[in-house]
Amino acid sequence: MSFDIQVNGRPFDTAPRAGQCLRTYLRERGWFGVKKGCDAGDCGACTVHVDGEPVHSCLYPAVRAEGREVTTVEGLASPDGELHPVQQRFLDAQGYQCGMCTAGFLMTTAALEAERGTPHDDGKLDDLPRAFKGNICRCTGYRAIEDAVRGVKHVERPCAGKAVGRNVAAPAGPQVVTGTARYTFDVEVPGLLHMKLLRSPHPHARILAIDTADALRVPGVVAVLTHEDAPDTLYSSARHEHPTEDPDDTRVLDDVVRYVGQRVAAVVADSERAAEEGCRRIEVTYEELPYVVDPEEAMRPGAPVIHAGKGTEVRIARVENNVAGEVHGEIGSVEDGFAEADVVHEETFRTQRVQHASLETHGCVAYFEPKEDGTGERLTVRSSTQTPFLTRRALCALYGLPEDEVRVVAGRVGGGFGGKQEMLTEDIVTLAALKLRRPVKLEYTRAEQFHGATTRHPFTIGIKVGARRDGTLTAVQMRVVSNTGAYGNHGPAVMFHSVGESFAVYRAPHKKVDAYSVYTNVVPAGAFRGYGLGQVTFAVESVMDELARRLGMDPLVLREKNAIGPGDAMHSPIGEEEDLYIASYGLDQCLSVVRNAIAEDRSAEDAPEGWLVGQGTGMAMIATGPPGGHYADARVSLLEDGTYDIAVGTAEFGNGTTTVHKQITAGALHTTEDRLTVRQSDTDVVRHDTGAFGSAGTVVAGKAVLLAATSLAERLRTLAARHTGVARHLCVLGAESVDCAGRLVTLKELYEAGHALGAAEELAADGHWGGSPRSVAFNAQWFRIAVDPGSGEIRILRSVHSADAGKVMNPMQCRGQVEGGVAQALGATLFETVRVDERGEVTTAAFRRYRLPQYADVPRTEVHFTETSDAIGPLGAKSMSESPFNPVAPAFANALRDATGIRFTELPVTRDRVWLALDRAARSTRAVGEADQGKRAPSS
Repeated sequence: MSFDIQVNGRPFDTAPRAGQCLRTYLRERGWFGVKKGCDAGDCGACTVHVDGEPVHSCLYPAVRAEGREVTTVEGLASPDGELHPVQQRFLDAQGYQCGMCTAGFLMTTAALEAERGTPHDDGKLDDLPRAFKGNICRCTGYRAIEDAVRGVKHVERPCAGKAVGRNVAAPAGPQVVTGTARYTFDVEVPGLLHMKLLRSPHPHARILAIDTADALRVPGVVAVLTHEDAPDTLYSSARHEHPTEDPDDTRVLDDVVRYVGQRVAAVVADSERAAEEGCRRIEVTYEELPYVVDPEEAMRPGAPVIHAGKGTEVRIARVENNVAGEVHGEIGSVEDGFAEADVVHEETFRTQRVQHASLETHGCVAYFEPKEDGTGERLTVRSSTQTPFLTRRALCALYGLPEDEVRVVAGRVGGGFGGKQEMLTEDIVTLAALKLRRPVKLEYTRAEQFHGATTRHPFTIGIKVGARRDGTLTAVQMRVVSNTGAYGNHGPAVMFHSVGESFAVYRAPHKKVDAYSVYTNVVPAGAFRGYGLGQVTFAVESVMDELARRLGMDPLVLREKNAIGPGDAMHSPIGEEEDLYIASYGLDQCLSVVRNAIAEDRSAEDAPEGWLVGQGTGMAMIATGPPGGHYADARVSLLEDGTYDIAVGTAEFGNGTTTVHKQITAGALHTTEDRLTVRQSDTDVVRHDTGAFGSAGTVVAGKAVLLAATSLAERLRTLAARHTGVARHLCVLGAESVDCAGRLVTLKELYEAGHALGAAEELAADGHWGGSPRSVAFNAQWFRIAVDPGSGEIRILRSVHSADAGKVMNPMQCRGQVEGGVAQALGATLFETVRVDERGEVTTAAFRRYRLPQYADVPRTEVHFTETSDAIGPLGAKSMSESPFNPVAPAFANALRDATGIRFTELPVTRDRVWLALDRAARSTRAVGEADQGKRAPSS
């Protein structure tokens, strides 16, 4: 078959495989700017131009491109390298975070701009919700993308020694907008084998036999791995600095499956098609076992025991009751506290499963590389992970390998949100690579993300609060049940964290908690933005609002009266954390922003006639790092050319830490960010880094970078003084040189002098930070909304968020983190839910069934930062990646209560739920009215 296609001006004549889509055809030819996000035409990350028309290349048959001109994001710039105007605007506005979606937005925008003034121009660029209905961004909240399209510039030029506090551009920006940033699978590995997984069709079953003979006869299949090939070692897929935080309840491949979607076998072949066919040919004989999907039922006597035979030795709290972990505690006596109360309010709240939905799916590539000393090979695992070092540690423990025999590296990671604080693919791929001594790749499909990755923990929170007539809280009591699913990865830790700051943020003399993390036969839950706090904060803030109504108080006044203050101890019934301090306090400013917004708001005037209008607030407190130690090493070095190198272990996935680390270093060394390079997320780079989770990128890794850069600055001044004979205090470090009492010593000269003087070790410095002590950050969210009583439709009229981020290192980036957190939380509040059927099987395994926020769904949130400077964080900074998520759901629910008079206690508050509740309320009102009228009617 003859075939001819032009891609970015280059001819290709290799015919596509039967049924091959254009996306895979292009990626196989090295056009890695074409991204895989959904497999179904839902996300737009794979958008390319075919003869100038934008198409989703994952749906477009490659054979249809025969004789056509295809343009990918790599071909958008001019041949001489000048960026396309749209690319430049996305750079200037920093209209991206992780960047996985960026090529799609660029290609869509460029195509629509090319239509301007032509007969094909239908005005879409003036109606961005319509223009971008086929594009999804999980990170930004869309405002930055809108600014990029409209030509709004946010990025500031470098200024020596004045990097911190400015809108410094992300270092990877040029690569992101040109499609040359390299994500996990954007590499060519010779001889690569492909892995596909056979997954369980049963919620609970024992494998009696596996027949792989037919699968092995499929042409191209190299191996089939089953539980007989896997080590017996139990471990947790969760990644923590201290592995004992999680129960060791998992095997690489198990002879008992505990949820629909658990991996049963792995087929390795020379193509994905062959591996998929091999999976279809495997014959498995199962003995089906009783199952349970409800956590309350799972804890009852007689319920199926999901991890029978395991126990406290693997840190399962009560295996016979399916309790992975539990915590109980009381301060004072809640019984006495409720007796002292004039008003007591009690309610039960429920939150749902939510998918992380990062556009880059889980996966990794394992291959062997020669050792530097030439003594053989070592294993390299290139993974989409937030925790390269912890993953290496786990792989070495699992397979008995020394750490110097394994390298784990993350390229640019296409979104995480906690979901990649897991080892979900590296273990099975490493097993295959070690067995076959060949490169092996496993890349999850979007459906596998739903069936085989993790979700946010569903919670049930029973809460009871008492207060005196003046609003003083007397007692707070909660019973919390978290559904951890079939495995306990992050289960106990999320449960424990959920009842920490959520209790401590309010002062009350009597507090009590009973919390349980419970196994069920459903897809496992895991780490998710907020790490349990968002679920419990939904309950706490909703009850505080309801309590204010019963007391006849302004909800803001009630919060201010009872909220923790600058000099207060943080009391939670689970015990005090000795290294946690209020090292700066911005909650009062956060609430002041809300009060001012309410006072001057006129957005209710925008509500359609007849709609119900309401406003509501929520607030939250979060520790600026995980407990128990979160470690980072960094090294900053002067290079031969007079520039600097920063080596740090943490990963970049749109969280902006790379930019912040350059800003910190530029400030300490009185230079500009363009004279700095960063090496990161690679176990070869530094000694150790716990990982990019718990919002630790700035307050932990950034602190290590600051210590290293500050130390190097002092060393360079000392070396310059030694080199010139000028007093050290007269040596001033500059962008490209050291001014030694008027004599300028270039950094290149200083580098050479260091070696000449035998002081090469003075040209680099190390920094280490252990993540303790820790501070706290505060956030508040306010909404005004309108509700159509006839349909349940909700419109957000105004959204205001105030954030206590300490010293804001990069306002542009920090604002983006807040906006993205609010957008993601709105998705979880309004429509996102991973649905499971009566067998625990996920039924929403595609974006078109799982509703993600799109451009038209997300309001433009007004972001306000408080004026605080933290005594612990680097240069006064606090963390701000997770915390914006937490107050959003209760603020929205409180606004909905204000508008409708109905307290919604279950998430998400979908349009149909709102309409049904309004309809029930209306029917009830009519029935009461008719009954009253009947009582008043005279008898005949």
